[in-house]
Amino acid sequence: MPTPKLDGAALQEALAALPAWTFDPARHAIRRALRFADFNAAFAFMTRVALQAERADHHPEWRNVFNRVEIVLTTHDAGGLTERDLALARFIDAAAAALGGRPA
Repeated sequence: MPTPKLDGAALQEALAALPAWTFDPARHAIRRALRFADFNAAFAFMTRVALQAERADHHPEWRNVFNRVEIVLTTHDAGGLTERDLALARFIDAAAAALGGRPA
C-alpha cells in the first residue's frame, strides 16, 4: 500500500519545514537546485543521495550538469508528495550542507 499523498494542512506544514524547496503544484512535487564547488563535489553528493535513496527504495528525479544538481521529489504511485519525499528531502538538505552545496 502506498504512502498517502499529503494535502491541506499537512502539506502546508511539510512545505514550511523545507524552506529550501519549491512546491510544484502541477506535479504535486518539490524541487531544489544546488551548486557545488566542482563536478567531483556534485557527484559525491549524488552518490551519497543515491545510496540513501536505494536504502529507502525511493528515488529522486534529477539532473546533473557539471557542478549543478536539480532534484524533483514526488511519489508517483501516490500521485504526489508523501512523507517518503519529505524524509529524502531532509536527507538531501543534510548531505548538501555537509558537502558545501548552495542554492543554484
